[in-house]
Amino acid sequence: MTIATVAVFGVILLVGVIAISLSYPVRARADLVDQASAASRHVIAMIDKERLDGPIPSQKGVYLLQVVDDNGQVVASNETIPGISPITRARPGGGDTRVEDRVCRSDGCLVVVGISDEASAYGSVIAYSAMREPLLLRSHFLPALLYGGSLLLVALLAWGAWFGVGRVLAPVERIRSGLERISAHDLSQRIEVPRTDDEVAELATTVNDTLARLEDAVARHRRFVSDASHELRAPITALMVRLEAGMEDRDEADWRAALEDARRLSAIVHDLLLMARLDAGATPRFERIDLGRLVADEVSRRPTRLPVTTDIESGVCVRGSPLRLLRLLTNLLANADRYGESKVRVSVRACDGQAVVEVADDGPGIPEEKREQVFERFTRLDQTRSRDTGGSGLGLPIARDIAKAHRGTLTIGEGSGARLILRLPLSRRP
Repeated sequence: MTIATVAVFGVILLVGVIAISLSYPVRARADLVDQASAASRHVIAMIDKERLDGPIPSQKGVYLLQVVDDNGQVVASNETIPGISPITRARPGGGDTRVEDRVCRSDGCLVVVGISDEASAYGSVIAYSAMREPLLLRSHFLPALLYGGSLLLVALLAWGAWFGVGRVLAPVERIRSGLERISAHDLSQRIEVPRTDDEVAELATTVNDTLARLEDAVARHRRFVSDASHELRAPITALMVRLEAGMEDRDEADWRAALEDARRLSAIVHDLLLMARLDAGATPRFERIDLGRLVADEVSRRPTRLPVTTDIESGVCVRGSPLRLLRLLTNLLANADRYGESKVRVSVRACDGQAVVEVADDGPGIPEEKREQVFERFTRLDQTRSRDTGGSGLGLPIARDIAKAHRGTLTIGEGSGARLILRLPLSRRP
């Protein structure tokens, strides 16, 4: 990339140098000819009616002025040297009244323009005006300066591009080499963030943030696989033992226990499948839902161990999947019914543009330091770790994932017992 940039700049510069070296002499000589021609016409105008009393008045920028007759004698000049010879022998031809010539002498070269006048006060004469050629026109200094300067500029550009781009790309190369060293087996390494406070530093910061999210996702995946294997192994083993015992003893209690283990195993598998769909980002079709009615129907339909009191505000609507939101409510109600002591309270209201659903119980509650831990998969608090009384450890994580999929939140509020608070964006009626 750097070499291509320098090459393109060099070609453009070379074309410019060639254009200048070719056009400047032509343009400069044309300007000298125009100035000398104007001076000659001015002299012709002065001698049109009468002869000059002395030298020809000097004109700005003109080196030499002469009036030469048909015999080649200088009859007037801006120089007072007697017997001066004509500056040139060139005369107009072919019916033209003007002639151009270039005369080189020991003191330099001159651009000469002569204009003839057959009816002047001196008779038939030619008025010559001579302009000195600049040094750049009569030497090779200008092309050498242009070509040498262009080569120097290209060299400086190449060095500047190599040095500047190298300094810019060095941190990028360190980021690339750092990423190359990181493997899926060790995602704990991070990229060094340069202290430049520019786009490259922002790139390194973004890469580190991405690596952190990737490390967290891989860790959650590994923990999920490990926990899922552990959770499935226990009911499967118990189911096999009870089935074997039931086959031998034909004990109805063993068959009933085996059926419960099978149901629990089925629930875990269904939870795992739902979590897999949520992790994959699968979004079902959303529709406008009366959240208060959905909660009331679920409370009235679902058998519970504890009595449930409701406080439901009418007209609280959201957009979402009825099946997913129903699963979320089921998990919250099941959690409150499992750990409450005497009652469960459910409320639905609208507040600050959000639908707020609160499910509270009067159980032991959740310690403040563990209120985020309960939303991790397969997590049970110490007092509920028994797999005979506790759930699978997936209910609250699934509920929070469903809330996030609906652009909402699920948190644990302050107070006695456990207060699970769901907030979802309200759906305004069109």
